[in-house]
Amino acid sequence: MDRDLALSLVRVTEIAAIISGRYMGRGDKIGADQAAVDGMRAAFQLVKTKGEVVIGEGELDEAPMLYIGEEIGRDLNVEADIAVDPLDGTTLVAKGLPNAMSVIAMAPRGCLLKAPDTYMKKIAVGPRARGAINIDASLEENLHKVARALNKKISDLTVIIQDRERHKELIQEVRRIGARIKLFAEGDVAAAIATCFEDTGVDIMLNIGGAPEGVIAAAAIKCMGGDFQGKLMPSSKEEMDRCRQLGWTDERLSQNMSIEDLVKGEDVFFAATGISDGDLLKGVVYYENKIAKTHSVVMRAKTGTIRFIEAYHRLNKNDILVELLRKHR
Repeated sequence: MDRDLALSLVRVTEIAAIISGRYMGRGDKIGADQAAVDGMRAAFQLVKTKGEVVIGEGELDEAPMLYIGEEIGRDLNVEADIAVDPLDGTTLVAKGLPNAMSVIAMAPRGCLLKAPDTYMKKIAVGPRARGAINIDASLEENLHKVARALNKKISDLTVIIQDRERHKELIQEVRRIGARIKLFAEGDVAAAIATCFEDTGVDIMLNIGGAPEGVIAAAAIKCMGGDFQGKLMPSSKEEMDRCRQLGWTDERLSQNMSIEDLVKGEDVFFAATGISDGDLLKGVVYYENKIAKTHSVVMRAKTGTIRFIEAYHRLNKNDILVELLRKHR
């Protein structure tokens, strides 16, 4: 795929973030999410490729836009798989909390796993600990191997875990082993990516969260040379039925999925724009005279390039923004 796609994708996440950011702290997570979806869908007019949404806002009967199977982008010769999370952290925006962002991953057709909407057990590390993790190994073994790879003591190792009741025993076990813990409320794509940047202080992510978000996170981590493993964990009969409909057998469900199982090949792109301030990206800032500033990251696995982009947008000179901001005041 054309390397210029990277900048096209970040323009999409920028628009989604600018529109969704209007809802920050207003207590309306549904409105914030719809704004991000509207922005991302409209901005895909700028993307010079034809793509199928393999991870999106749900099935056609659940999501009027960016639904799984929807064809988006301009119809050219390149066909792609597209995974979107217009707003990773709906509650974060609604409550005015940090680490909300808009994200996209893209790869050639057939390269992104079509993950069912169910839970996934996840483990992620940055480049220096690549090859040191095994989702089927014990927690203690994984932590000690990652600590050795990073040349750290266990007491200096930082594990990021979502603050959920289902992780209560995991948190207690990490404490028993002696590692440090950083809890996060929402946004496990951002949490997984944090393992790849030393300045965040995060060394390993352990989490049970959404499988679609796992594929998006794996795409970003692949671009940065890190490592990610996952295993599906359907938690209800409905989720199990959904897995069955998508062809997941008991044997396949029991398998450890490597980063290559989730994201095939090297021609992978990832883009994200901050909506609220976070560990990795600054949030959207609105200035006088109808100007907004965004902070984004865009990556490509094939070249290993990671670009941080700070952009100023004149909101009255972009037809897409003018229309959407009229709708989402």
